[in-house]
Amino acid sequence: MYDKFSNFIKDKKHICIIQAENPDGDSLGAALALEEALSEKEVSLYCPVDIPKYLRYFEGWSRVDIEFPYKADAFIIVDTASSTLISKLLDDAAIRNCLYAAPVLVIDHHETAPDLDFEHEEIIEPVSSCCLLLCRIFKSQKTTISPLCAENLLYGIESDTLGLTSQSTTSEDYRVAADLIDAGAKVADMEERRRDYMKKSARILDYKADLIKRVEYHLDGKLATVLIPFEDIQKYSDEYNPNVLILEELRLVEGVEVAVAIKTYPDGKLTGKIRSSKPIADQLAGFFGGGGHPYAAGFRIYEEYASTLPELIGATMKLLDELPQDNS
Repeated sequence: MYDKFSNFIKDKKHICIIQAENPDGDSLGAALALEEALSEKEVSLYCPVDIPKYLRYFEGWSRVDIEFPYKADAFIIVDTASSTLISKLLDDAAIRNCLYAAPVLVIDHHETAPDLDFEHEEIIEPVSSCCLLLCRIFKSQKTTISPLCAENLLYGIESDTLGLTSQSTTSEDYRVAADLIDAGAKVADMEERRRDYMKKSARILDYKADLIKRVEYHLDGKLATVLIPFEDIQKYSDEYNPNVLILEELRLVEGVEVAVAIKTYPDGKLTGKIRSSKPIADQLAGFFGGGGHPYAAGFRIYEEYASTLPELIGATMKLLDELPQDNS
């Protein structure tokens, strides 16, 4: 299966690596690791939005461009196989034509079925992170992993496993982390840099207090939701992602089993980020056409918040009620 990777890159001169519209540590780590692994070729890094400041502890983040490289002769999409998460690309006729005309490889770790309508090859496995999947590919294809590549891969794995502590973490994550350290990733230096960039300004701390005050509890405290309007996104998200600020805090509240942060946009779009202590996040996202993992998922719809919240509460109640007794 992993021969698809070596066969795909063979004879390609200029490869563009694409992240989705919601870049995170895993997608950025995967993109930068691929760039390093493909150093003998011309590589462009593309994301339709600016890399947020809280992710700029990755060395090389500034090479990710919001200008599409039309001259690339092949494209690799990392960390998503969802048309919804690359809608900005598909809505642009010129970019869409490139994806229809050139070879495309999708490398993703989400369990949600791909829905891309252009021809592509794919390597998709339900593992903890896209970066872990890349480690499997690189090992199979005997790809050289430089210290910088190892660092980006380890950052990505840590990002999607909450520092190797989430429910999706397996012993393979720890074994691969050890291999990446052996390959040159310096954990202490990485953590120092990450902590430095994760520091919050007094302004952001005040905003976090405001978010906490907005939290609403439903289903006898089992579901916690918070609304993040577009005004907040404009004002704060470049400095610190509101989802990152609040979601893990919500999961630490006694009795909360599902936490959802909902963002609204002026074009009518609404996005939901779900974190759950029960294995239902992907199913809950699926009610709204989204997907992800059992404990972390998301969705994007075009509906009013007032009508979406009751649907969310009802779907959460149904899924929690359907859990086997020994999981509840």
